[in-house]
Amino acid sequence: MTDNKKQPLLYMEEYRTKQDPQDYGLADEVFNMDVFKSKLQVVIVRNDEEHGLEFDLIGVYPAIANAFRRLMLSEVPSMAIEKVYIYNNTSIIQDEVLAHRMGLLPLRADPRLFAYRTEESTEQGTEQDTLEYELKVKCTRRKDANKDQSNFDDIYKNHKVYSGHLKWLPKGKQAQIYSENSVNCIHEDILIAQLRPGHELDLRLIAVKGIGKDHAKFSPVATAYYRLLPQINLTRDVTGKDAYLLQSCFSPGVIGIDENECAYVKDARYDSCSRNVYRYPHLADAVTMARVRDHYIFNVESVGALKPEVIFLEAVRVLKKKCRSFIDEIESE
Repeated sequence: MTDNKKQPLLYMEEYRTKQDPQDYGLADEVFNMDVFKSKLQVVIVRNDEEHGLEFDLIGVYPAIANAFRRLMLSEVPSMAIEKVYIYNNTSIIQDEVLAHRMGLLPLRADPRLFAYRTEESTEQGTEQDTLEYELKVKCTRRKDANKDQSNFDDIYKNHKVYSGHLKWLPKGKQAQIYSENSVNCIHEDILIAQLRPGHELDLRLIAVKGIGKDHAKFSPVATAYYRLLPQINLTRDVTGKDAYLLQSCFSPGVIGIDENECAYVKDARYDSCSRNVYRYPHLADAVTMARVRDHYIFNVESVGALKPEVIFLEAVRVLKKKCRSFIDEIESE
């Protein structure tokens, strides 16, 4: 980690942010590749299925950090249902609403194994750029249902349509390459519609490769955001009841209290920087709050088709490709 004295800080006062007097910000900084490479750090903090990926990106300009965030949201591709052919829909859901719901179903298919559709592509697509599904569900009344029963599961059959009802229809040699589990919906318990006897759905679905810039359904992340690393320092001792009051002003786990009932900074990383401490004049001078200007805490949660770390690496590849294309355009001039 970088020494605290050298960290560029943004101080958080009650009603404004103030720049460190020794930090001149980005205005006078001239970009130098060697300096950039010496400062750049990527630190993996946490990576699990429950919380997703959390990593620190240190020593970069805000534009670079924001570029990675935007690329993960809108330019890393995924597979999603694009066309819905409705042969029969007697449910109470309108056709266009039903088609929209189908498009938002997350698919497990790996987009790296498929090609983008081109203007020359046929409507039905090929095994290289298209996945095809069907949804056929008809609601009926159970013959053994009693009149006194009130539970719909006991009265009706197929009265709830879930994403697990989708059936994959392999095209060409897809059945030899992919398994049904590798291309179906990530979650099988997503409720699509509720039916009653006489209601029926008969749909054919076409999934293609796309990016979130075209439609949000193609975005591979549930959330992708960053925040600056908080830094909290106590300027004097805070003890007794004031220590517990100070602790309540910050997010849980940020301020600790020792055996002498003296407050100390336990872990400033996960503080929300709410500035609640400024509500108490007798505590306002006991704390200095700041954020490190070039230390970004990234949180990435995947929809499920790609792992969060893969999504970030794909965003790096997209940015690299854009830079190469830009350089080629300049050189061609």
